[in-house]
Amino acid sequence: MSTQGLDEFAGWVEGLMRARGYDIDSPRGGGKSRIADEAGVHRAAVTRLLQRQSMPDLETMRRIAPLLGVSVRDMLIRSGRVTPEELPLAADLLPPTDWQPTMEDFARWLGVPDERMDVFVKVVTQFLVEPEAEDGDVRPAGESRRAAQD
Repeated sequence: MSTQGLDEFAGWVEGLMRARGYDIDSPRGGGKSRIADEAGVHRAAVTRLLQRQSMPDLETMRRIAPLLGVSVRDMLIRSGRVTPEELPLAADLLPPTDWQPTMEDFARWLGVPDERMDVFVKVVTQFLVEPEAEDGDVRPAGESRRAAQD
């Protein structure tokens, strides 16, 4: 990591510490010791970061992040160890809310081979759709004629 990257990260962490009420500026303020004790890390790790000597290890970040009100993900990204693309949010992995999976999607998720895809879709669809009703409409399985008329 570059000196500039370490300096930027340490400055960000300092701001978070101050915002949470840790007195890290006065020699006898006790903020460095207090955060180290509350996080369960060595005081030296906190001191080395604030003095821009070294980047904290993953375990130190994992323990300090909750005290500072940030996620470990944010700490890792701000530290330059990973990019947002390398550590996506779970919501980023989900499909759009208006997306409806097809039978083919379900077949792929279940590992149905391509050569059996048509058979899978045909069989499963038979269970999900009732045969044509007297009025010519096709209804989802379980929907009564009376419900369809209402």
